[in-house]
Amino acid sequence: MRLINRRPGGLGILASAAVPFALALVLYVVASGIRLAENPDDKLLPGLATIGAAVERVAFEPDRRTGDYIFWTDTAASLQRLLTGVFVGAFVGLAIGVPNGLLPWFGAFWSPAVRALSMIPPLAILPILFIAFGVGELAKVMLIVLGTAPFLMRDIEQRVRELPREQLIKAQTLDATSWQIAMRVVLPQVFPRLVDAVRLSLGSAWLFLIAAEAIASTDGLGYRIFLVRRYLAMDVILPYVAWITLLAFALDFGLRQLNRRCFPWYGA
Repeated sequence: MRLINRRPGGLGILASAAVPFALALVLYVVASGIRLAENPDDKLLPGLATIGAAVERVAFEPDRRTGDYIFWTDTAASLQRLLTGVFVGAFVGLAIGVPNGLLPWFGAFWSPAVRALSMIPPLAILPILFIAFGVGELAKVMLIVLGTAPFLMRDIEQRVRELPREQLIKAQTLDATSWQIAMRVVLPQVFPRLVDAVRLSLGSAWLFLIAAEAIASTDGLGYRIFLVRRYLAMDVILPYVAWITLLAFALDFGLRQLNRRCFPWYGA
């Protein structure tokens, strides 16, 4: 049997997925041991015991000043901003992308503007957002929206235009209006594609969130990482980075499961 036709089973998939993470952990432990043997006070690669103590301090002990559990407070603040921005961006992407791809006159008006907007680096307009909306929550959410919505609008527009023309013609022969075609022909086929597009935009959304929190915030995962970096607190930074990665993976997995359960025909 050719190699391209061999597929791993369920256990093989789990084992194969775990190997890179296990190798990274072993490499870190070895590198940390070498550096600590040369300098016990080295802060660049702290030992696992030091990292564990830092996690216990920030996650399971209340802050002396505020009484909050810093790790979970930061997580809740960041997730609220991220999910709000992604949800609004997905709504805008759907509301603009569908008519862009379905209605020629609407697309002729909006498509060039969407393409131009998608070329603007969102981080370049971050100072403008802070000036326009202040340094509160709205500016951070708007950065995520402006960073993800143009990509979602263009992706949905392209997906709508890729739908078989025969479906639209058949719906019109059954006397369907443009609104009915959009709601009953286009949207059911676009929703799973929107979920996939949101999955692809999550990486950018995390980037914009961390950047906004690092510049102007009093809580959040990005804020904490940039706060403790001045002390070279790698025992706090590394767990935070690993936690962000785990949260991103969990969100991606949840969206994949949503597509699989709500639109089983899509992946078939």
